[in-house]
Amino acid sequence: MLLALSLLSACAAADPGAQRSAAAADAAGAFGAYLTGRFAASQTDLDRAARDLLRAYAADPGNPELLQQTFLACLMDDRPEAARLAAQLPDNPAAQLLLADDDARAGSWDAAEQRFHALPSQGLTQLLRPLLVAWAQQGGGHADAALATLRPYVEGQRFRGVYALHAAMIADLAGDQAEAARLYHIAQTDYGGLNLRLAQILASWQARQGRAAEAQHALRALGEGSEDLSIAIPSLMAADTARPVGNASDGIAEAYLALAAALHQQDATEYALMLLQLALDMRPDFAAARLLMADILQSGGHAANAIAALAPVPPADPLAPVVRLRRAALEEQAGNTGQATRLLDQLAHDYPTRPEPLALKGDILRSQSRFADAVLAYDQAIARIDHPGRSAWPLFYDRGIALERSKQWPKAEADFEHALELSPDEPYVLNYLGYSWAEQGHNLTRARQMIERAQELRPNDGAIADSLGWVLLRQGDTAGAIRWLGHAVELDPEDSTINGHLGDAYWAVGRKLEAQYQWQLALSLKPQPDDVARLQAKLHEAETQNGTATAGNTATTGVTAGATTAGGATTAERRLP
Repeated sequence: MLLALSLLSACAAADPGAQRSAAAADAAGAFGAYLTGRFAASQTDLDRAARDLLRAYAADPGNPELLQQTFLACLMDDRPEAARLAAQLPDNPAAQLLLADDDARAGSWDAAEQRFHALPSQGLTQLLRPLLVAWAQQGGGHADAALATLRPYVEGQRFRGVYALHAAMIADLAGDQAEAARLYHIAQTDYGGLNLRLAQILASWQARQGRAAEAQHALRALGEGSEDLSIAIPSLMAADTARPVGNASDGIAEAYLALAAALHQQDATEYALMLLQLALDMRPDFAAARLLMADILQSGGHAANAIAALAPVPPADPLAPVVRLRRAALEEQAGNTGQATRLLDQLAHDYPTRPEPLALKGDILRSQSRFADAVLAYDQAIARIDHPGRSAWPLFYDRGIALERSKQWPKAEADFEHALELSPDEPYVLNYLGYSWAEQGHNLTRARQMIERAQELRPNDGAIADSLGWVLLRQGDTAGAIRWLGHAVELDPEDSTINGHLGDAYWAVGRKLEAQYQWQLALSLKPQPDDVARLQAKLHEAETQNGTATAGNTATTGVTAGATTAGGATTAERRLP
């Protein structure tokens, strides 16, 4: 509010008299630009945030808080104005990072090192400062000094794996193989779990040391742990002798990416994007950084910006197939389903042994309710797997859903059961199959056991709690049903299907007013079109009965009218992993 008042007063300080009205209009316009710019920044709309804050800053160039916000917006949107604004912010760490990076790109490593040294040793730059100083020293030809800078951090406890990895890369570039080997071992042991960059860097080192089997094992483990990355494992293996970090500028970009990834996990989106842009300023073709940036932009609902972020990744990059998969998913999110499926068809042609493009095509077609077409895509994806193992369970689950929604229940049931054979404790498969059986009135004892197991695995999932209540209602345990359906509503109060089910349970025990209230509430929560008709029919029948029928005579109104497979599929499918 102080900034708003300052902005208004500064804008209103124009010439008096005849210009007063124009000044007031300018002030209002600038204030509006400030508000829309800040809102755009909070929504990760980078272009709009930068444009509007630049407009507001032009009206109030003496406002230090506005200067800071405008600089950050321009930095994250990769605008040239960021460097000019940074020069006015000697105490802003992000501005000094940008200026130090400019020094590094110009080969002025001593100047870059001085700026990095001057960064605060707490806050955002606490982890970055020693890494950036060390890389500037390495860039200036002082590898021994760089290793000495990092040594206390490698010997410490906090972020030891990160510091060891960067020290290892510096020793590796300097040709000190013994020290590099020692440090890579520390990084591998202490990093805290395998991720894309760690796997790439370690595999490169192992391959260059003649340990190809170890390198391929690390990359294969990466693919098994990430469905998205599995399509790129062959190209990563083919490029395993290439250095992922070839110089000090690459190392600086790597440092920015490491902190950006950590901040993204903590939902610090704005700072993560800022660091990713700094990484890309140093290394524009950095595919791993572009993929993370696209993820963040996609999460903010900016599919077009995410697509643009991926565009500079060259086709020869080992991660290019992942980028192409991600772009197809983004095109679908942007409403370009035809373009998405065309991209996936081409990717499936270019990678004829890989199931991932066809699996994603099936997902997209299923999301468009083109269930028969989705089944064909999943068929083609599964046909590309010689011996489906545990990691293939999602394909059978997804095809099962498409089969069930296209009225091919026997085949769907077989796929769900096969998915459970591959991976027995998958809560969403247990829930989907158990709920479907409950809807059909089949295998109720086993259905209850499966849903109870799913609930143990996902105790805070409203859809699974709803399924448990529903199967209990089908078994005649109305008290247990009401208890679990009430709990499901507590977990997911905005779900139309769950509220409708609670209404059915109330009706079954004669609590008619409460039942009608729940059905009315379910109608207000944007149910599926088929569910709208069913809910309206229940309410109409309840009104015509005028409350005279007994609970036993009217249980069918609530229970059977809602007992359709389509409704159950919708509830389960909204929570697919």
